Amino acid sequence: MSAPLPASVAQLPAPWRLIEGGVTAPSGFQAAGITAGLKPSGNPDLSLLLAPEGAVCAGTFTTSRVRAACVDLCAERLVASGGHARAVLTNSGQANACTGERGLADSLMATEALAERLGLRSEEVLICSTGVIGVPIPMETLVVGLDPLLAALSETGGNDAAKAILTTDLIDKQIAIEAELGGRMVRLGGMAKGSGMIHPDMATMLGYLSCDAGVPAEIWQATVKRAVDRSFNAITVDGDTSTNDTYLAFAAGEDLSPEHYPALESGLTAVSQHLAKAIARDGEGATCLIEVQVEGAADEAGARAIARTVCGSSLVKCAVHGRDPNWGRIVAAAGRAGVPFDPDSVALWLGEHQLMEQGQPLPFDRLAASAYLRACAAGRYLGGPGPEGDTVMIRLVVGDGPGGGRAWGCDLSDQYVRINADYTT
Repeated sequence: MSAPLPASVAQLPAPWRLIEGGVTAPSGFQAAGITAGLKPSGNPDLSLLLAPEGAVCAGTFTTSRVRAACVDLCAERLVASGGHARAVLTNSGQANACTGERGLADSLMATEALAERLGLRSEEVLICSTGVIGVPIPMETLVVGLDPLLAALSETGGNDAAKAILTTDLIDKQIAIEAELGGRMVRLGGMAKGSGMIHPDMATMLGYLSCDAGVPAEIWQATVKRAVDRSFNAITVDGDTSTNDTYLAFAAGEDLSPEHYPALESGLTAVSQHLAKAIARDGEGATCLIEVQVEGAADEAGARAIARTVCGSSLVKCAVHGRDPNWGRIVAAAGRAGVPFDPDSVALWLGEHQLMEQGQPLPFDRLAASAYLRACAAGRYLGGPGPEGDTVMIRLVVGDGPGGGRAWGCDLSDQYVRINADYTT
């Protein structure tokens, strides 16, 4: 296994600041993570997040037509409840996707058993699963694990919960921030998992967010959707969308005045982007993070589409891994994004190295550009260029429109093939 990755630098907008505590940093939230025996590795594999009474919950889910039963169950329960839920249970090791009628039956059984123990209605309990597709949950093991899971539930359990949702991840992914809004402190916390099968709409991952401010359910859902579009829907590792992608965001607490909604959204977006970038950074076999910034498009959606296409290009990813400043692959990928722009207006930078201007190539120091890519890979462990060390920055200007957007990915190495070639054997 690779060496542990460094914690990335959270880029936070004012007035937010970084704090400790992860998903349980917001007031009233509890979490737990234990080893129930669901995975043969013996690693933690059962997680619970419990929100305070009256919590609203927004969800975004995979767009794949092949969906795990737990995804449909979560979506249906949030619609039926008007966006209200109290708890989410996560099992790691089995995706419980493509398991026929048993998949739904097991998801229902798990949520009913947990609801009974918590004194909740089963409709208030959600479930997420992650692991190998086609493998059902060993339900006897899961149910036996519920009592020790509840015994471990605490207001400081965020770290254990974040570890128990992982599969091939090298590191856990969590963050907490706070800001004074309306004369009181508001906190946001989050955790996520993901390393392979990562691609937009939505990215292959599980993610959870907690907030201790009260927000109407319909406003919260719209806010979360915008944040997801600018974060989890803007990352890619390998172009494969999963069957189980779920992002659940809970909010519960004293009502926040509408004048502070924009500040809350800026924090929610920052948390989501931090977690999304952590997933891309931890891509299977990756040695560096890639950030593509697109400017000058007709609108934000078009800019994001171009950025995502560049991040998702296997040729671009291979060039970055080979430390080869082969910029033609970048503009070629941009051209197939399905977004109109004038090729004669394109300008391109790799880090500080400008490679194109007005659609024409510029002379540049190829050895220095290659050294920049090597430094980014070294920065993964040693501290390289830029605010986040390991991040390859690609900036692309496609015109003079108002639209700008970003996307994140990682390089493609032979390790990715090795990890996925024998994933189940």
